[in-house]
Amino acid sequence: MARRPLLASLFGSAAIILLTAAAPPPPPVFPTGQTTDTIQGQQIADPYRELENAADPKVKAWSDAQNARTRAYLDNLPGRAAISAKLTQMFKDRSAAFSGLEHRGNRTFAAYTDPALQQTMLVTLNGAADPATRKPLVDPNTMDPSGHTAIDWYVPSPDGSKVAVSISQNGSEDGTLHIYDAATGKEIEAPIDRVQYPTAGGSLAWTADGQGFWYTRFPDRKTSPESEWHFNQNAYFHRLGTAAATDKLVLSDKDGIPRTAEIFLSNAQGGQAALASVQWGDGGQWLHYVLSPDGKATKIAEYSDRVIGGAVIAKDGTVYGVSRKDAPMGKVVKLAAPYTGGFAKAQTIITPRTDAAIVDGGQSDAPLVLGEGNRLFVTRIAGGPNSVGIYDLSGKDLGALDVPPISSVSNIVALPGGDVLYDVNGYTEPPHYLRWNAASNKSAATAIKMTTSVSYADTDVKRIFATSKDGTKVPVTLVMKKGTQLNGQNPLLLYGYGGYGVNMTPGFSAARTRMLLDGGVIYALANIRGGGEYGETWHEQGMLTKKQNVFDDFTAAAEDLIKLGYTSHDKLALQGGSNGGLLMGAQITQHPGLAKAVVSQVGIYDMLRVELDPNGAFNITEFGTVKDPAQFKALYAYSPLHHVTKGTAYPAVLLMTGANDGRVNPFHSRKFAAALQAATSSKAPILLRTSESSGHGQGSSLNEVIAQQTDVTMFLFDQLGVDAVKAAAAK
Repeated sequence: MARRPLLASLFGSAAIILLTAAAPPPPPVFPTGQTTDTIQGQQIADPYRELENAADPKVKAWSDAQNARTRAYLDNLPGRAAISAKLTQMFKDRSAAFSGLEHRGNRTFAAYTDPALQQTMLVTLNGAADPATRKPLVDPNTMDPSGHTAIDWYVPSPDGSKVAVSISQNGSEDGTLHIYDAATGKEIEAPIDRVQYPTAGGSLAWTADGQGFWYTRFPDRKTSPESEWHFNQNAYFHRLGTAAATDKLVLSDKDGIPRTAEIFLSNAQGGQAALASVQWGDGGQWLHYVLSPDGKATKIAEYSDRVIGGAVIAKDGTVYGVSRKDAPMGKVVKLAAPYTGGFAKAQTIITPRTDAAIVDGGQSDAPLVLGEGNRLFVTRIAGGPNSVGIYDLSGKDLGALDVPPISSVSNIVALPGGDVLYDVNGYTEPPHYLRWNAASNKSAATAIKMTTSVSYADTDVKRIFATSKDGTKVPVTLVMKKGTQLNGQNPLLLYGYGGYGVNMTPGFSAARTRMLLDGGVIYALANIRGGGEYGETWHEQGMLTKKQNVFDDFTAAAEDLIKLGYTSHDKLALQGGSNGGLLMGAQITQHPGLAKAVVSQVGIYDMLRVELDPNGAFNITEFGTVKDPAQFKALYAYSPLHHVTKGTAYPAVLLMTGANDGRVNPFHSRKFAAALQAATSSKAPILLRTSESSGHGQGSSLNEVIAQQTDVTMFLFDQLGVDAVKAAAAK
């Protein structure tokens, strides 16, 4: 996640001059080099190779000069102070919110985001999850008032007496594990470092008695070469009261896991064994193991079984998973101990549906949740919105949770007695939790909800379908003011992602979308291929050598919105981040005249060198490698950096990156910015913004979030000709 000024027809060209900032000064020039690589027999120039070295004083000076230029431009835009003040008010003028609930013992654990504070904290509620019983447990704001310390994840023990928490600094996601007593908040074990990093994440699962846990850890940086620090994630077993140096290695390459393993540990029901789900890089290929406290790891699923992440292990050791073998929309299978034959011999209990796919468990979505009373909750997706089916453990259909249209569910919490709490997220209503009653099979509101003074009562949400280059129908959701005229004069921001099977689902913004609407901007989201919105086929059609489909889908969405009168080329802006930043780079270089402005955050732009970074190596299963001739051909064909053409009139571009990004190396933004600035024939600004106190976005302080959103909003308003002062004053 620009046009000709909207107000021209109302106030004339003089108004445009008042509303549009002066062009920024010429960008600082970085001298080109003579570096050339030979890949698959082709000579490929890389004139900005030196910009990869962030430690080089020349690179630092150039980057600082880019930041100064960007600040001079954005800080002097008319109405900036008013927009910043309004965004700050909208971010902070809302109630605190609870998310990520976990019920254990007689406690409910939750992430608690207070708009008066910089970081989310961990709190406990009583067994009934009553917000009035909230008690702070782990508060990064007191640890670090600067707001640069964050919680990566937490896992409570089965009886709720303890909680394990990964904590990192400066948006690095480089986490250290801490164990706290849930009653007192006191740390009860020595911290364990290297448990979390952006390449493979981090995870933990407690034993049934809460006296030990399995956890992930990366190689010792004192004894291993730096090139291996962020690979070879292993699983260890730790017994409370013992030194981490004596922890037993229970899952490693000797058990068949790859160098780019991403290990996800779980034991939510507190059984004697834990489940380890191991993804090979980021491409959706999984192994599964059952771990016992004696250190034994039993493999129960091979890659060929196509059992995705998000499998769950019951207290009796039975494992329930979602298989995509001959079922791209997903089927639910189960395997009981002693796991004879593994998932190749598993029993199918829920067959695939044709109208909705089971969500991808490789992301934050949980495809399966086991509840008490022998209930199984299955989350599905159909183009973006979610539904949740209820089944017994033999697969009998028992109905569904109450989920409004064009909404999503991301957190289902099993409660004693069989009830569940679940969150509901939509575009125009603040997130809130409902409680499903097992006895009545009905849902009711709870006190766990966000409230805000920001109203979307004047807003419509609708879905249309664009037609891609190959005829594929692509869902597009539009959020706009009621009564919007389809006259081609509306500024519109189109957002996209399209990768890793990640689903773009409905979600509420108390500030960003409302601010756009107040400026008369339509917000649109395209559910393009590469995601998992229609199952694994949707993902596979947008990965590896088929990645161009992702870009074609997004282009089609933009062009259809123009054809239908929602906007025009001069009033269209595009936005995406990370893999969505790659999408933006492809749009800029493949269709430079498509949009007036592009915002690209923490993006990937050099597809021929991305795999040389640690996290890039994990991406090979999603993007491909230059070592494979066919994959190299595809990568080179769309790599944004390699298709910047001298003398092309590129649109206005705001490239944003974080100096501490462990997922996408900031050099991508530096090289792409330098290339675009040197090549463009237009006078549209191409800006580079580097934050020294953030990374990929996770763990950023509230102040940093507001500052970034202010910059994005001002850039878009300036390029679209939106009167920022008027937008800030809108009620």
